[in-house]
Amino acid sequence: MKQTGTDLWKLDLGATYLGEGTVRFKVWAPRAKEMSVKLLRPGDVRTLPMDRNKDGYFSCSADHALPGEQYFYVLDGGTHRPDPCSRFQAGGIHGPSTVIDPAAFSWTDSHWKGIALSDLILYEIHVGTFTPAGTFEAITPHLTHLKELGITAVELMPIAQFPGKRNWGYDGVDLFSVHNTYGSPETLKKFVDACHQAGIAVCLDVVYNHLGPEGNYLHDFGPYFTQRYHTPWGDAVNFDGSQNAEVRNFFISNALYWVTEYHIDALRLDAAHMIFDQSQLHILAELNTRVKQEAEKLGRTVLVIGESDINDPVLIRTRAEGGYELDGQWSDDFHHSLHTVLTGEKRGYYKDYSSLEDVAKAIKSGFVYDGKHSAFRGHAYGKPAGGIPGEKFIVCVQNHDHIGNRGYGDRLSTQISFAAYKAAAALLLMSPATPMLFMGEEYGEHQPFHYFVDHSNTALVKEVVSGRRAKCAAFDWHDVPNPTEDKVFLTSKLNWSLLAKREHQCLFRLYQDLIRFRHSIPGLSRLNRKDFRVYAYELAGWIAIEYPFAINGAGLGVIVSFSKETREAELPFQQCGSFEVLIDTNDIGYGGTKIKGPAQTAASKVTLQGEHALVGKIK
Repeated sequence: MKQTGTDLWKLDLGATYLGEGTVRFKVWAPRAKEMSVKLLRPGDVRTLPMDRNKDGYFSCSADHALPGEQYFYVLDGGTHRPDPCSRFQAGGIHGPSTVIDPAAFSWTDSHWKGIALSDLILYEIHVGTFTPAGTFEAITPHLTHLKELGITAVELMPIAQFPGKRNWGYDGVDLFSVHNTYGSPETLKKFVDACHQAGIAVCLDVVYNHLGPEGNYLHDFGPYFTQRYHTPWGDAVNFDGSQNAEVRNFFISNALYWVTEYHIDALRLDAAHMIFDQSQLHILAELNTRVKQEAEKLGRTVLVIGESDINDPVLIRTRAEGGYELDGQWSDDFHHSLHTVLTGEKRGYYKDYSSLEDVAKAIKSGFVYDGKHSAFRGHAYGKPAGGIPGEKFIVCVQNHDHIGNRGYGDRLSTQISFAAYKAAAALLLMSPATPMLFMGEEYGEHQPFHYFVDHSNTALVKEVVSGRRAKCAAFDWHDVPNPTEDKVFLTSKLNWSLLAKREHQCLFRLYQDLIRFRHSIPGLSRLNRKDFRVYAYELAGWIAIEYPFAINGAGLGVIVSFSKETREAELPFQQCGSFEVLIDTNDIGYGGTKIKGPAQTAASKVTLQGEHALVGKIK
């Protein structure tokens, strides 16, 4: 039941506008001996001393202060730092923080109750490259396109304040601040409100395993990090060392902040395997519990999804099973195995995948590597995910990582044939898992999506460039674009004019019809691992999925061929008297050669015309 008043969580850190010209400031800074807040109103700079309590929190109240005013914290009489809980950094990561009144925005989404995991069709967006303007406001007109496509949730790559004007967002350092080139707290709220009016949920990618290398001032305030563990980005966050309680509170507060002040519907936790915690209650389990408790008070559904590349289902197993009970987790094995089949690529981690049998295992079991030895890693990894419903696995054929971490940022549309691209779309959207698209995928965007950064520290820039080149050289990618150059960012922006061309319109129509069909089969994303069958025919180059009793008691069959040869395929489905084709990727309306007419019915065989997919009813 929805609650109101003091029962609801409110951010108690940073600058809180109390009304009537009063702002309260509060910050945890046990490393500081004394602290003050400097208010920077034009023509009236004031410095106010802050009181310290026994737990290392400093606080004070300022009269004659209003939203919009800027301020610094001054540590030990000299060091000026932005607020670790700044709601907005109008001048960037090194500038002053801005007082924001969260109550100033008038929401119109009181009808919105969130979205169930089983209804998710995710669409990943990088705000800066989705539109020419690269802002929250500029995305809103495209919600009609996404609604027509059938998307039920947009997933925003990290939007916390990062260095410069362009970045993927994983270098964020002000976790409570909306990135200033994307917009303001108000424009983000307008965007979320517009999404809810359109019936679209908003998932936010948050990074709790590290902070970026430039502008990370948390070290000056307290023991937010520890050397007990190491991550690819440096010291790990201190979730289980000395004074960890306040560190945990900081990050849990951040999660609750997005859910409450911004009405975010889901959180995607970046690289959860790099969040180290040996406490009795793991930080991910605690964060998830706190988010769910607040969601219940709000009368909304809020999902928590973890990203991990070590295939450990502890993220999504129940607390009774020793898990953290998150709603879902990414399954990279689906992408990796399918990518290998589509492209034949064997660089880097793709060397671990080789067959349609791997694709079938990813579909059936969630993971290919579930304790199996990895040649790329040099050791066995992963654990079995038996008994976990398919909806808890987030799968894709493209995402920001697997495009942008390539040397040249090339998308799948430029690597494989149009027919194979359509077949892959059918397998993704008819799979018994939660599908995610990457922006532009639905119409076959050709523009690359590069890795890009904008650091002001010249030594750091050199380190990033050399590191990028070394990483790419290991995959035999040479002369890769310089991620610090502005043109690399600009060429990563979507080319929306492609939608005016027939081939891209046909592709959009196929995605649209596949998603519409998926929505029409309520049980498709709610199936447990016993409710469907997967068949892989390696030599023939095709794979099939069977869902018994999915369509009014009849079965649902999906057949996907990745062979370039036309062949007759004996239907593998049990108790199959006939097969009524409902979606054929070779239809002329999808850019194929077959004239679309009434549904075609076959007996025991179908013709697979090279790279091709058929979806139909098993009778």
